[in-house]
Amino acid sequence: MLPAAALADDAGASATPAAAPSPGGMVFADPDAPTVFADGSTLTAPAGELVGDVVSVSGVVAGTKPGDAVVVQRADLVAGWMTMANAVVGADGHYSASFKADRAVKTTLRAVPASSAASAASRAVVVAATGSAAPEGRALTLYRRARVTWYGPGFYGKKTACGVRLKKATLGVANKTLPCGTMVDLYNNGQTVTVPVIDRGPFKKGTSYDLTSATAAAIGVVATQTIGAVRSAPVTAASTAAAKK
Repeated sequence: MLPAAALADDAGASATPAAAPSPGGMVFADPDAPTVFADGSTLTAPAGELVGDVVSVSGVVAGTKPGDAVVVQRADLVAGWMTMANAVVGADGHYSASFKADRAVKTTLRAVPASSAASAASRAVVVAATGSAAPEGRALTLYRRARVTWYGPGFYGKKTACGVRLKKATLGVANKTLPCGTMVDLYNNGQTVTVPVIDRGPFKKGTSYDLTSATAAAIGVVATQTIGAVRSAPVTAASTAAAKK
């Protein structure tokens, strides 16, 4: 079992208390630079990917040599470290692997020698039990596919169903069921934005979210299309109040 702060799925967020979420903003663009760990290992992977797509991983595992087997694992709240892919270290000392994103989840990714994977997983459980440290790895978010559209012109200056006065610069989404103020991470072509639910909708058949024009512009949405979406954090009174400012 791993610390709840290490991952959260789209049914809810981490159980670890956190500061009240902001009204939304840019979070990241997929980085090209690898994550470098204290032992000299490196890991390169996208910061996000859509469920059903392939996640490509590469890097160096400290202490391995050409021909050694390594495993790529992701953190799971119940099972601990789950092996997602196997690879062999190449002549240049690097490995490369890939796996299919199988569920929407916020998690941690790592690569370890295959020979030590079992003991490493056991250590992770001990760490979780004692709360002495968080698992080391690279953050990865796997997003549920969501059909979205956008709106704005003709509604500026009016109040939304959640009581937010809509402006050109307002970041937010409309959703039919999520409570007002619920924070949602949206992902499109390597760009992501975290925004609150501020309205009800969309009313176009087959769509899950209606993005404000500012939100759509932030991640490059120009028409009805499929992007990634995952619930970011549990709704709180503070997040709803922040969205109305």
